[in-house]
Amino acid sequence: MEFTQNIKKHENLHVVFWLIKDSCWMLQLRWLGVVMIIPTLIIAAVIVYATRKTTDVYINFAVLFWICANSFWMYTEFFTTGKYKLLAAIPFVFGFMCVGIYYYKTLFGKQAGS
Repeated sequence: MEFTQNIKKHENLHVVFWLIKDSCWMLQLRWLGVVMIIPTLIIAAVIVYATRKTTDVYINFAVLFWICANSFWMYTEFFTTGKYKLLAAIPFVFGFMCVGIYYYKTLFGKQAGS
């Protein structure tokens, strides 16, 4: 129970940082948006580490990849012509792969163990 509550606190704080980061993107607050990438990624990484022994780690990795892609996209729109934003597709693909692994393990892992 304590582990779940601890993760929940991190997830809740993570959402706050993520909302601030994306709000800065929307409002064109460039430097604050870029600064907010750091705590958003750190908490996502902490959540991945904390769930490393569970199947939830795959979903949390997907979130981490999503934030990486989202942050790269934001950065390219802020500080470049946007020419490279399609490279954000790479971490998005890794995120989709993690989601696929999660559902494969969740749906078929129990049947294999039965």
